[in-house]
Amino acid sequence: MNRIFVAKKPLFVSSNHYLSSLKHRFGEKKAGFSGILDPFACGALLVAFGQYTKLFPYLKKSPKVYQATLWLGLQSDSLDLENVRTLHCVPLFSQEKIESILQDFVGIVHFVPPKYSAKKIQGTQAYKLARIGKEELLEQHLKEQTMQILKIEFLNYAHPFVSFKAWVSEGAYIRSLGELIAKKLGCVGSLSYLERIMKEKKHSIL
Repeated sequence: MNRIFVAKKPLFVSSNHYLSSLKHRFGEKKAGFSGILDPFACGALLVAFGQYTKLFPYLKKSPKVYQATLWLGLQSDSLDLENVRTLHCVPLFSQEKIESILQDFVGIVHFVPPKYSAKKIQGTQAYKLARIGKEELLEQHLKEQTMQILKIEFLNYAHPFVSFKAWVSEGAYIRSLGELIAKKLGCVGSLSYLERIMKEKKHSIL
């Protein structure tokens, strides 16, 4: 069966595991996806079956749109709800300050990819190396890079949670963006929620 569609990956399931479940569900042997989502993230995953897997290079896949909630004061090695180290008390901020700081990140942003990510280092995902303590190898290969933030929309602030929507280039890491936002507020922070959403609501989602 040749088909290309957008599926909604659930939370705490790897993209590869979710693809395997779709293959089993539809009885397909050849399948693939474009734009991996970390297990912590949920949302839109572009999936193709059969010969349509060859179409990925020809599809426009940016900007990517994410909705996220940043938990101010949450310190996590993976910058999300996994691998939490500790929780700090942080002061209450004005909504105006938070909205202003969010807009400061529109443009080119310099960041270091999180060590708990799907970024491959010598053929192995970084998060697998982090889990077995390969810190020196991670530091050697996870160098500063850039991502483009095309637009940020403030959604809500209910202390210590800041919700926002971001339109970003390919290769962007929203967990790293959240870390940078918290740092500019003078504290630590990690994401408590991350969803990749679609620009258009007319597409079908499994």
